Amino acid sequence: MKKSNLVLAVAALAALAGAATGIKADEPAPIPPVNVAANPYNSNYDFFKLPEGRKWGSTSTIDVDKDGKSIWIAERCGGNSCLDSATGQIKDVGTVMKFDETGKLVKAMGNGLLVFPHGMHVDKQGNVWVTDGQDNAPRPARGAAPAAGAAAAPRPVPTPGPGAGATKGHQVFKFSPDGKVLLTIGKPGGSVAPGECCFQPNDVITSPDGKFIFIVEGHSSSAGWTAKMMKFDASGKMVKEWGKWGAGDGEFDQPHALAFDSKGLLYVGDRNNNRIQVFDQDGNFKEKFYQFSRPSGIYIDKNDNLYVADSESKSVSRNHQDWLRGIRIGSLKDKKVTAFIPDPSPDATGTNAAEGVVVDAKGNVFGAEVGPQRVSRYTKK
Repeated sequence: MKKSNLVLAVAALAALAGAATGIKADEPAPIPPVNVAANPYNSNYDFFKLPEGRKWGSTSTIDVDKDGKSIWIAERCGGNSCLDSATGQIKDVGTVMKFDETGKLVKAMGNGLLVFPHGMHVDKQGNVWVTDGQDNAPRPARGAAPAAGAAAAPRPVPTPGPGAGATKGHQVFKFSPDGKVLLTIGKPGGSVAPGECCFQPNDVITSPDGKFIFIVEGHSSSAGWTAKMMKFDASGKMVKEWGKWGAGDGEFDQPHALAFDSKGLLYVGDRNNNRIQVFDQDGNFKEKFYQFSRPSGIYIDKNDNLYVADSESKSVSRNHQDWLRGIRIGSLKDKKVTAFIPDPSPDATGTNAAEGVVVDAKGNVFGAEVGPQRVSRYTKK
């Protein structure tokens, strides 16, 4: 075979392989799993204390207060939702909570406002932003069993958008440190209309100068579902939006977490694409990288150290089976994973280990966990 024909044959085979795996011809091949690195932390799974009679629900929302030592957490009312299925009402529970550096609860707020607290950000003024990722539509209407004796109808293909009858949820709340609602972004109950927010908002963050608000949405994973970034001014007016469902540069599949580096670049945990994408604040794509695994949560400290929580590889994701769950740590200077806090239950099924991750001024790492319904604290050995 001539050399030129051999080159063409190899290229064709590569293209076919890419098509079979969902990788575009110009995409890099999947990298080997990064599962081995030192773990320089001791673990504490019972650091934060709730009042007597109250138990932890699922947590994915966590951030450090402007004081650098207090920790804000939102949990889902003792379960995985604050919606009371019996009454259809949101439970009257202070689900957004502040803990001091000893793990003592000092503030609880947000009673009756949030169906499914999902993402959190504390700005430089100490205001607390929380995304609500579900709505209060009647649950039976989403897929009720057929009446007795009735033939089972074909299961309809779900369409993106709020549930019928939703009047709350799919919004972003800005709370003062004392619990006053200062701003609400999004239509109550949600919206998928162009130029409107929100449906399944996953995370929120303000720009380092405080002039803009960024919200990323799209928790479901399927073609045609929302998966985009939205930029708002400080008053909550939309400035622009970008992205769509897909695997190309600037496209998303479950964009799940947000963080800024010291240069003001925006990092997006593009979870179901198993990568982090980087943009400037106008939405221009800068780069992507894969070595920090499947990002459910990301945090960047003042020294540009990157912390990435993977809560789904192996047990939930069908496209990331060889990677281990846990928190991977490294520097943005070289983007190498230099430390790894592994999932303490590596054989667990479902979502496990940290989904949200944050670091206080002393370097303590905190992981908010959906499956185990707890918040873990990791201190340097």
